[in-house]
Amino acid sequence: MDKRVLVLNLDHSPVAVVSAQKAIVLTLLEKANILSTYELLEIRTVSRTFSYPAVIRLNEYKNIPFRGVLLNRVNLFRRDNGECQYCGSRRHLTIDHVMPRSKGGKTSWTNLVTACNRCNVNKGDKTPEQAGMNLKVHPFKPSLSFFLSQYAERQANEWIPFLNVKVVQ
Repeated sequence: MDKRVLVLNLDHSPVAVVSAQKAIVLTLLEKANILSTYELLEIRTVSRTFSYPAVIRLNEYKNIPFRGVLLNRVNLFRRDNGECQYCGSRRHLTIDHVMPRSKGGKTSWTNLVTACNRCNVNKGDKTPEQAGMNLKVHPFKPSLSFFLSQYAERQANEWIPFLNVKVVQ
């Protein structure tokens, strides 16, 4: 049971990702309904067989405080697909402040990008315009759905219809 299960709130907003065991328990306790299953997978007990859930929805709305996505190195590299936002290299990656801190730039999702060591040194203490460098994609603050959709593309295509994001193939 290594596949994960997407948990949706009553309003279909993503709440969590849990194990199949937890999802089955929630459905047996009638706290959630299965909306989608993984085809060709099932969970067997001594006396019963269950469809392997892919997406479940809670039966009651749970007010969950907005936590947002943590700004850290791993999530920043994940947002930028592990490549330099100036040249596309995937080697010797660092983090670059688009607007340098010495010029008032903040450490935020909208001011940080992944850059290779060479581009970061070439840019130095300048803005990309001053250095004559172009960003491939302008930095943005990702949502939980953004990261869940990236996981879904690799591991769980059954989640995609429930995430309200466009998938480019």
